Amino acid sequence: MWEGRSRGERESARCEQRPTMAAATTTVAAEYPPFVLGRARFDQSTFHGRFRHFLDIIDPRTLFVTERRLKAAAQLLEDFKYGTLPSGVSNQQLWEAQKIKQAVLHPDTNEKILMPFRMSGYIPFGTPIVVGLLLPQQTLATTVFWQWLNQSHNACVNYANRNATKPTPMSRFLLGYSGAVASAVSLAVGLNVFIKKASRFNPATRLLIQRFVPFPAVAAANVSNVVLMRHGELEEGISVMDEDGNAIGFSKIAARHALTETALTRAVLPIPILVLPPIIMSFLEKTRMLQTRPRLTLPVHSLVCLAAFGFALPLAISLFPQISEIETSKLEPEIQSKTLGERSFYNKGL
Repeated sequence: MWEGRSRGERESARCEQRPTMAAATTTVAAEYPPFVLGRARFDQSTFHGRFRHFLDIIDPRTLFVTERRLKAAAQLLEDFKYGTLPSGVSNQQLWEAQKIKQAVLHPDTNEKILMPFRMSGYIPFGTPIVVGLLLPQQTLATTVFWQWLNQSHNACVNYANRNATKPTPMSRFLLGYSGAVASAVSLAVGLNVFIKKASRFNPATRLLIQRFVPFPAVAAANVSNVVLMRHGELEEGISVMDEDGNAIGFSKIAARHALTETALTRAVLPIPILVLPPIIMSFLEKTRMLQTRPRLTLPVHSLVCLAAFGFALPLAISLFPQISEIETSKLEPEIQSKTLGERSFYNKGL
């Protein structure tokens, strides 16, 4: 490599390489800071940090993690916890191991979450349902079917990612599920019937308005689902931790904050998913490509829904951190007496 060069030229070339290598090292250090077990890689006090964090959480590549790799990741984190980490393990390897564990295992129970109900599986398994919800010219039967299927999927995701510091009876799960399905179906069917009977709308306008019916139905049902399934937390409280991650008691106040944050997230989530695709498709369907090739309408519609879902999910769940914090002084007196820290933490669920 250095043949045919003078000594001065060789020194100059080495000096040019040093800044490049230093820049690369700085970039890696910024992307993978010193590892802290149980903490997020990105700053959770900012929306951008939470957005980057949840991009990791919903990364669909983690759906294909093998059992062997999952065990290796969990073992690496155990070794770090007990100070038996092999030499040469980098911060990047530790952060990647934690990403895998958080994507596959529940943070409270440490049990494996079924693939369709993981946050990393929410987009690939939920997109076909979104496409079905937004299909034009739906009958009463198809409206009921897609709303039922959507709420069934949402209920399972809610249950799989619930705050599990206390056991949740199946009766509570069924109550939340039934309430969500009933609210979604009744609202969707009622709005569709009202629109069809509205004589002041011409057929084109009526069809366009019907495309937006799934949004209020899904948003209302999502909130109903969360509240009905997790209302027991308001009575019993959820586990609160100090700054070192030690449980210091169960708080009803923290439970109220957790449910409010989750309900807001679930209300915001359908906005871009169920509002943007109808708007975009109303323009695309007028293009020459879809008018001359109507068979492409469903594939294009599916791609638009996938893009909207992929855009909306990380934005919605980034509104609040997964492990939220609250001022200890705002909690119950019995919890305040167990810690000297100014802030306490709780898992809000998803």
